[in-house]
Amino acid sequence: MMTEYQVICADSHVNPPPDFWQDYLPPALREMAPKIEHGDDADYVVFEGRRKKLNLIGAQAGRDGKDFKMEGRLSDMRGGGWLPDERLKDMDTDGLDAAVMFGGGPLATSNDDLYIESFDAYNRWLADFCDYDTKRLAGVAYLPMRDVDESIAMLKRMAARGFRAVNIPAFPQSKSLKSMETAGGAQVVALTGNPHGELQYDDSSFDRFWAAVVDLDITITIHLGARMARWNEPRFFLSDLLMTKFSMAEPIAILIFGGVFQRFPKLRFASIESGVGWFAFAAHYMDMTWKKQRFWTKNGLTEPPSFYMDQNVYGSFIHDKPGIFTRHLPGAKNIMWSSDYPHSETTFPHSRESIADLFEGVPEDEKYEIVCGRAKRLFGIG
Repeated sequence: MMTEYQVICADSHVNPPPDFWQDYLPPALREMAPKIEHGDDADYVVFEGRRKKLNLIGAQAGRDGKDFKMEGRLSDMRGGGWLPDERLKDMDTDGLDAAVMFGGGPLATSNDDLYIESFDAYNRWLADFCDYDTKRLAGVAYLPMRDVDESIAMLKRMAARGFRAVNIPAFPQSKSLKSMETAGGAQVVALTGNPHGELQYDDSSFDRFWAAVVDLDITITIHLGARMARWNEPRFFLSDLLMTKFSMAEPIAILIFGGVFQRFPKLRFASIESGVGWFAFAAHYMDMTWKKQRFWTKNGLTEPPSFYMDQNVYGSFIHDKPGIFTRHLPGAKNIMWSSDYPHSETTFPHSRESIADLFEGVPEDEKYEIVCGRAKRLFGIG
């Protein structure tokens, strides 16, 4: 049994095949689940009157950039995305001792029962995946955030199932499924929420949720949800990808200025796949503006924003030397390395080489915290 860890990936992904829903949804809903049809040119996902080619943007591990395929067949997807034994082999190849697993769910549906049950179905599938080796595979459950009571009930079920972290949308969701943007698929529904909704996470109505999170000793994450890249529009994809990182500052700022971390000092909140090179700038900028603007805005913080960044906020990165350079500045200390396997930005199968390049000249004790120690504690690994 592994008792020592040297490298932990703070952000890996699973890619459950679209037909897994047939096994994990309640029997009464299985006929409504997505189905796979094999076409001459690709495999197609058929769901609620839509027939789309299987998207491969999240399954590029092992390919050079010039060989990326955006659409294709299940056989084009790397087995480590859904087969735990294959995942462990790839982790061994890449020199990873453990990995934190994020993934796909719920279903992008307007059917309320199917929508809620798909959260539970995905989370149960992920729990089974990680049960293959709980010393090396740590799953992050997904929660809806459209109703506080609903979210608390599901949070408690996930904690009882053994999850130590849950992912929520970057912003609260609309209560009406019909008002959700489903064109981007399940990930949009799970990760974004409604940035223009009447309530945001700093509203006191969410305090019961944050209190439950603290009581259950759960880490909360958000994952590239403040803005989603238009992966199906090459003209915008590269510029969108940059903005997916920076836009994560908005939900963090809402939580800080809204006093959530002041009210719940033990709340752990992680911004995943956002990069961290902007953390120090964001903390400094918020400090400067708060000092000048807090009086007329009647802001009730008792400490500057950078204090709460260092107390409560964590972040993961893939390629981010600026984040490493600024690790000692206020607001930027809680940073963690990740491989992003098997997505298109992944360092696989050269993660050890990437780490060596990124951390050249960094003291070993500081490097250990960023590539292992911090993630180990935050996600309760081992």
